[in-house]
Amino acid sequence: MGCSIEGMMKAPDLQHSLQRRRLLVASTRLALGGAAWLALTGAQAQPSYTVTTAQLQDAVAKRFPLRKRANGILDITVQAPQLRMMPELNRLGAVMAVEAGGPALRRAYPGTFDLDFALRYEASDMTIRAHQLRVNTLQFDGVAPEVSMLLASYGPQLAEQALQGAVLHTLKPQDLALPDSMGVQPGSITVTAKGLVIGFVNKPVS
Repeated sequence: MGCSIEGMMKAPDLQHSLQRRRLLVASTRLALGGAAWLALTGAQAQPSYTVTTAQLQDAVAKRFPLRKRANGILDITVQAPQLRMMPELNRLGAVMAVEAGGPALRRAYPGTFDLDFALRYEASDMTIRAHQLRVNTLQFDGVAPEVSMLLASYGPQLAEQALQGAVLHTLKPQDLALPDSMGVQPGSITVTAKGLVIGFVNKPVS
């Protein structure tokens, strides 16, 4: 007559075993900082680290408002961008309220920038940063033609400078403790409707 191993275990032993499993899962999640999860692929567990849209928005807002100057004649003050996820392009979009002024203009002009960008992981400080910025639109309503030309000449450059290299998230040592013990490191960054998923790849053999 066949029987399972669990069937042969006494009830207290089985309960103790289940408690140990729960503790193992809980400690794994804690080691990953509460923001990562393990997706089982075959027989091996591959860690993935998730970052929500709200976390990204809070992080990038810390560097704004920001003021940029072009050739000493044009000043642009940029407010914190409103981020949007663009999963179909694996990029993030941003709309920023701006105000243009400076010696070349007689008054301040409010406007908006719309741009999108990719993401990269910087291992030296464990940050996720914006790169490969692309300005889509730069809009200032009610400006004279000469002012419009000036803004079109310098505006995109200043818009890119406002977000180029901006930190959108910083990982902590405890977030990478378990992946590091598994011999993997952050690799791919995938944009989803709710935020980012950071995949891990094997560390290079030294």
